[in-house]
Amino acid sequence: MMRVVLAPDSFKGTITAADAAAALAEGWASIDPSAEFVHRPMADGGEGTMAAFAAAVPDAERMPVVVDGPAGVPVSAHWLLLPPTADAPGGIAVIDLASTSGIELLDALRPWDADTTGFGQAIVAALEHGVSRLVLGIGSSASNDGGTGMLTALGARFLDSSGAAVARGARGLVDIAAVDLSGLRTAPQVRVLTDVTNPLAGPRGAAAVFGPQKGLAGDEIGHVDAALLRLAGLLGLDPELPGAGAAGGTGGALVAWGATLAPGAAEVAELIGLADAIAEADVVITGEGSFDGQSGDGKVPSYIAGLATASRATALLAAGRIAADSDTALFAASASLTTLAGSSDAALADPERWLREAGALLARSV
Repeated sequence: MMRVVLAPDSFKGTITAADAAAALAEGWASIDPSAEFVHRPMADGGEGTMAAFAAAVPDAERMPVVVDGPAGVPVSAHWLLLPPTADAPGGIAVIDLASTSGIELLDALRPWDADTTGFGQAIVAALEHGVSRLVLGIGSSASNDGGTGMLTALGARFLDSSGAAVARGARGLVDIAAVDLSGLRTAPQVRVLTDVTNPLAGPRGAAAVFGPQKGLAGDEIGHVDAALLRLAGLLGLDPELPGAGAAGGTGGALVAWGATLAPGAAEVAELIGLADAIAEADVVITGEGSFDGQSGDGKVPSYIAGLATASRATALLAAGRIAADSDTALFAASASLTTLAGSSDAALADPERWLREAGALLARSV
């Protein structure tokens, strides 16, 4: 009997990690009905992080909150309250930036005006509830604001050369001449889960690497990069700090607040006992919506491939698309839903069907 661990990330905007795991298992079972499946849906700090914690902690409670969304309209969201522990008597709050300030909340990109204010408002709600610790997932950001919206919600003030408050988003970021942190809330113990290691500024920084995904183009990238570098100086932050460029610079803003950055995939994997599950497995299947050149930089598939190698389990990959610049060498076999479906539109229209096909294909491969 083959033991198969199913540990995909969510396929952003199309199917949850749990549903992706179920579809892969169904497809595998159609080829190998005797297989034993262990479901460990994953996240790395982006979309689905709260869901992974909620699945792992039975007494977790969803706390509703209405915040200012990245499209400039209110968003109904929630944060997750984990039960008190000896070192966190007020409980632990888990908050996804994706659910309050995420790119999936936009109908159209807003590179200059989307901001992280809603994320900060959700953090404030958790602090006012009295939590002792924060666990923050900051993947899937919609904005290029350097985390200034979040810090503003927490009490910071960002001023232009005339002493007036700047506008929200990257539009205001480029006008910042001074920062007033006198009203900033004191940070509790804050752990930030991020899926990238990019610095705040420079050729691998937030604007250069992630800005185009959020709508920046041409000279705009350089203008925002220069503004992020200036912001680092005003906040006393090292612009080369790995992870500071996550979420349009929100990673750096959180460090300036007093938070600690941590690899998101590793933190979630530890919580759900993934290493122990893989240690007893013959095969582990992971995946995400788009496996590309960035997927080897702290994201779920590369992390899980490393765990599989350490346990001498066979690592397999199923992804919505597998880009030409990606490195699949860590996987014994891979399956692209786009290739199986014949087009990206077809794959996106029915991801469960094509994940089942991918599961069957991967079963045949071993």
